[in-house]
Amino acid sequence: MQPLNRQSASVSPAPPEGILQFGGGNFVRGFADWIVEVYNRKQSDPLGVVVANNSDRQIYRDWSDQDGLYHVLTKGISDGDLVDRYELVTCVSRVLSLDKDWDAFLDTAERPEMRYIFSNTTEAGIRFSESDAASDAPPAEFPAKLTAWLHRRFDRFGGDGARGCVVVPMELIVDNGSVLREKVLQYARHWALSEDFVGWIEQSCTFCNTLVDRIVPGVGKEELPAARAAVGYADAAITQGEPYHLLAIEAPAAVREELPLDTIGLNIIYTDDLTPYRRSKVAILNGAHTTMVPVAYLCGRETVRETLEDDLTGGYVRDALYEEIIPTLDLPGVDLQQFARDVLDRFRNPFIHHRLLSISLNSVSKYRERVLPSVLAYHEQRGEWPRRLVLSLAALVRFYRGERDGTDIPLKDDPWAIEFLQSAWAATDGSSDSVDELAKKVLGWERAWGRDLSGYPKLHEMLSAQLKDIEANGMSAAVAGVQQTAS
Repeated sequence: MQPLNRQSASVSPAPPEGILQFGGGNFVRGFADWIVEVYNRKQSDPLGVVVANNSDRQIYRDWSDQDGLYHVLTKGISDGDLVDRYELVTCVSRVLSLDKDWDAFLDTAERPEMRYIFSNTTEAGIRFSESDAASDAPPAEFPAKLTAWLHRRFDRFGGDGARGCVVVPMELIVDNGSVLREKVLQYARHWALSEDFVGWIEQSCTFCNTLVDRIVPGVGKEELPAARAAVGYADAAITQGEPYHLLAIEAPAAVREELPLDTIGLNIIYTDDLTPYRRSKVAILNGAHTTMVPVAYLCGRETVRETLEDDLTGGYVRDALYEEIIPTLDLPGVDLQQFARDVLDRFRNPFIHHRLLSISLNSVSKYRERVLPSVLAYHEQRGEWPRRLVLSLAALVRFYRGERDGTDIPLKDDPWAIEFLQSAWAATDGSSDSVDELAKKVLGWERAWGRDLSGYPKLHEMLSAQLKDIEANGMSAAVAGVQQTAS
């Protein structure tokens, strides 16, 4: 199989470098760079990307040898139809190692056309360390590296406001742009850089908050030969993503006009407020995930797709979503029904095997953040409790007993969460009164829920009844009963 490079693929050089990108992993290749590639096809002034990686791993060296080229496979379900295609990404001009190419990295700051900065350095990447020094080459933390780059640019252009940058971080933290800006300013002051530089950052650089969403699992070793055969090249950087994608950006009008990403036919949104989009993602996508996991696993399911394709558990998830989660949301500008359809398509993706146990990590805190707000909102609006979402809590409590059909469940959570629930189970003797007491303990667990829920007698009654049903008849029968009662 022939190697991939611009000569073998008959591809022109990358466009002029206008984007500095921190990170080159599967997600950023299958999301940010892919978006730039689509953008370039529709613009008269395309943008080239310089990728800066912390490590000098073999994949990055191989990617560099490919002249920055690679393929993105898109596999999954969209609007009910199977999607299986690939695209060649040509916008990456160089792949640098920050350890080996620090000087070349800083030199990119002196290029007048450099304007945009993308990043995906994991949730732990945006942090400050007092041990980072301005003289380090490179410093350890990502915001320190960015500060050094921006300071070089500030010096090169004499603080020219027109040479400021638009920073678009894609780390999965709330207000990622604001947090990154704060860390950059913290480094500027920690390193005793000039107040003129601080002012340039504050007035001439725009840090955008974003919300990003696309599952990019990459290509596994077993699938790699078939994937390379499909594209026709020995592509070292090939990756794979699902059809669904979302990039929501809080940005001023000037940024929207100069970088019209929302006009290229992708699910990219400029907004003044990310809150509705974040709430819909947490409640619908994350909420449905967390709702299904203990229920489906105790019903004998192993994967998300298997859960959705089964009549019993699939019906339960869909009804919980459409009848108990979405009705509690009032989010102007968000098409909740379409988002829910997209979520169900994603769950049914035959190319991604999401094991329920792999997404059961920290299920107690996930229930608090993702599901409990819908439970409380439903009760406030309707004066009754949502049976399916409460059943998910009952299933969660039963899940943390740590056993399914005589086999241990590998629980992954904070020790205090596991210990509380297992101790609560150990105190029960199987009697009706002891299960009632178990339900009361769970609802009064302020450390888990951030409040005492035991003062809701109807909620206690429902949770206790569901726990008894699970113990007496099994999870599948409990789901069937709730589905029948709630219909």
